[in-house]
Amino acid sequence: MTHQGSGHGNLRAKALFLMGSLLLAACGHSETEWQAKLREQAELQHRFDEADAERTRLRGELDTLTARANDLEHRLGDVSGDRERLQREGAQTQTELEAARAREAELRRRQQQQEARLSVFRNMLEQFRSMISAGQLRVRVVRGRMVIELPAGILFDSGRAELKPEGQQVLTQVASVLRQISNRDFLVAGHTDNQRIGRGGRYEDNWDLSAARATTVVRFLAQNQVAAEHLGAAGYAEFQPARANDTDENRAQNRRVEIILMPNIEELPDLSSLDSSTPAAPAAAH
Repeated sequence: MTHQGSGHGNLRAKALFLMGSLLLAACGHSETEWQAKLREQAELQHRFDEADAERTRLRGELDTLTARANDLEHRLGDVSGDRERLQREGAQTQTELEAARAREAELRRRQQQQEARLSVFRNMLEQFRSMISAGQLRVRVVRGRMVIELPAGILFDSGRAELKPEGQQVLTQVASVLRQISNRDFLVAGHTDNQRIGRGGRYEDNWDLSAARATTVVRFLAQNQVAAEHLGAAGYAEFQPARANDTDENRAQNRRVEIILMPNIEELPDLSSLDSSTPAAPAAAH
């Protein structure tokens, strides 16, 4: 634009020069020279007008290009902001995706562990099937734990904690199944009905009797290769009845020894699918 302004100034200077020349011609130059000067003046005026028009056009183009540059700069700022926002959103999405994949992997791992445990439990239940059918024991799921329930009358005589031969046979079969399960704790729990033990006997009360029976079973299982470090004994007397102590049949159900498969801390398997009805154990003596 500076160049165009300089050209415009030169043309104006030339025009002034010609006007001076014309005045000089009027003072003594010939007609021919006068007409030549007029033509030169007209040509210069024409060139001046073209230059002025060109300057106007270039100024319009400059304004257009300036507006376009400003628009592009504005749009570039918007694009840059969008890019940064999209980058942040992409990073957050990637983090969420990785977290979701980790949760899925953990869920799959837990599901596989649960399926493996359920397989073990189903296998054990199948091995006990003949004993269940014979009324020697039953298997229940209580609060997510598998419980092997044996009637006290099969294991012990009334009021005693020494195993009968039949009880030893039953527990030998039970031990053969339990020792196949590694890294599992078993709690042997003795239970009685609510009938008091007569005075003068070997055991002071139902607490004493139920604990003695549980300890006897623990010792027998340990002697039959069930890992002693995974065995524990507890006596509950009459305070966790399976049934109400209102009939002879119900009291017989309450006189029992339970072997409870304790869950590991890291596992809480859903065993509700195994909670099916099993044949009731026969009534047994105190």
